Amino acid sequence: MVTGLPQVDTALARSKDHCPADMILVEGEYCTKVEQKCLNGWYDKYNKKDVCEEFEAPSRCVGSKEKRRFCIDSFPWPGKVGVRPEVMNNFYQAMVKCAAVGKRMCTESEWTLACEGPEMKPFPYGYKRDPTKCNGDQKWDGPQMKKVAQRNAAELTRLWKGVPNGAQPECVSDYGVPDLPGNTDDVVFNDSYKQGGLHAKFDSVHTGGPWYKGVRNACRPKVYTHDEGFYYYFLGFRCCSEPDGQKTDPRSPRMIEANKPFREVEQLARFSVKEMQDKLKLKAEGKCECKDKDSLCKTMCGTLWGPGLKDIDLKAPREE
Repeated sequence: MVTGLPQVDTALARSKDHCPADMILVEGEYCTKVEQKCLNGWYDKYNKKDVCEEFEAPSRCVGSKEKRRFCIDSFPWPGKVGVRPEVMNNFYQAMVKCAAVGKRMCTESEWTLACEGPEMKPFPYGYKRDPTKCNGDQKWDGPQMKKVAQRNAAELTRLWKGVPNGAQPECVSDYGVPDLPGNTDDVVFNDSYKQGGLHAKFDSVHTGGPWYKGVRNACRPKVYTHDEGFYYYFLGFRCCSEPDGQKTDPRSPRMIEANKPFREVEQLARFSVKEMQDKLKLKAEGKCECKDKDSLCKTMCGTLWGPGLKDIDLKAPREE
């Protein structure tokens, strides 16, 4: 069991009154466009990205402010401290898993607000990047894509450079939400699709940035180029819900607008909410077992890794 999590007494006490025990209440104003001036940065040639080491404080809202009030899981799925966040779920499978526990996936603006806090910080812990606080800057390890697509257990085990939920005591936002950027990337609902252009293409958005060097590892940047069938060895998710016992609709904002039924999601996920609930019961009893080549069952059970899986040491020097 991981210990040493930061104590955010006010946020946690407030959450208990309005959210389930495994969730945190986030209430604030989301800024649609934030100005964050980089003071010191560098260019990663491999990913063709500018990486900022330190931003000028404070950030400035140059867009509109929109009120948000929601519950967010304390940790990435399966939402338990000391357990590794599950990866290799596509967008539809993540939707069904959240629905199976009476929740929904988070929207991109909810995730961003939970990470930035009321001051719109670039990183949950402040304005200066520190990959030892939120797991980042790990060396690229050349995934064998054919094996990843096959969900090869040995390859997924080799590629793991993450840590369990709660193992990053300084990776916590001002709303008291841990483990948002870094470690695993997160898939969330697109709620900026009405902007058009690249934003409008998919319901699926990636946020946070994984453990590698030269990637986002921050609160605000997003990736809009992966479709809903995409899954990956560092892609995880967490769930959100409405506060105060309000009914939670598991569909995406665009599905709700188009009045599409959730059964379409279940068909694309290749398992239903009921089937996932049955698997969760078995998992709680330590009986979620699958045949060796049944990758769908392993996806549902979260048992795709092979033996010998090791977590990285956050304080160890990063390899070049």
